Amino acid sequence: MVTTRKNGSLYTRINGKVAEVEFGHPASNSFVSELLERLTNTIDELSENDGISVILLKSEGEKAFCAGASFDELLEVTTLEEGKAFFSGFAHVINAMRKCKKIIIGRVHGKTVGGGVGLAAACDYVFANVDSSIKLSELSIGIAPLVIAPAVERKIGKAALAELSLAPTDWKNAYWAQEKGLFSKVYETAQEMDKELEFYIHKLASYHPDALTEWKTVLWEGTDHWDVLLKERAAITGKLALSEFTRNALSKFKK
Repeated sequence: MVTTRKNGSLYTRINGKVAEVEFGHPASNSFVSELLERLTNTIDELSENDGISVILLKSEGEKAFCAGASFDELLEVTTLEEGKAFFSGFAHVINAMRKCKKIIIGRVHGKTVGGGVGLAAACDYVFANVDSSIKLSELSIGIAPLVIAPAVERKIGKAALAELSLAPTDWKNAYWAQEKGLFSKVYETAQEMDKELEFYIHKLASYHPDALTEWKTVLWEGTDHWDVLLKERAAITGKLALSEFTRNALSKFKK
């Protein structure tokens, strides 16, 4: 079932010590500001829930995992403040994920673009299938992946980030993403992925919750400055989004 709501959907289901968070949007699971805000708030709330140990982040449908930021909403941005606010949505989500006390497992089932790659990078461990190609398309529309870059670079390194971002119209396959460290596991089918994912996530949830929390803190050492950095990056990106180049590029995608 895929949502038809223009502001997207977000559902949370709790099964024992696992919280399953599923987002969706009719435009290839892209993110509008409202959906980003809801996801941020949900992660913050689950972080303080002592009854769970693990969060599973997934999206609706069987096609794209996430198409990144909503182009329709981006076209409506007319001021620097609006631009900063729009791109701060992804900054807030990434910061919420890195500061979350729970381990976050990503389930990536299809193509992932831009902010969706950043979302996967902010997960602590990622399951994917062979259909999960990735692309950072930002430069092709006149902006740059400034906000998500710290999260992506943390996983795949500067060289791979350059390779991915400087070929903004090229797809990298799931095995490239696994080799570089973005994906932890890659499976031939979604069915095989889900079978292994269910086993893994419930085993992980059986571990000492305090140990998981303490270990996550170690894994994210050196990122405390992101609260300021990502907001600064959002302001720069918002400014770029107002350029004539970007407006023209985006208009070609608008239905």
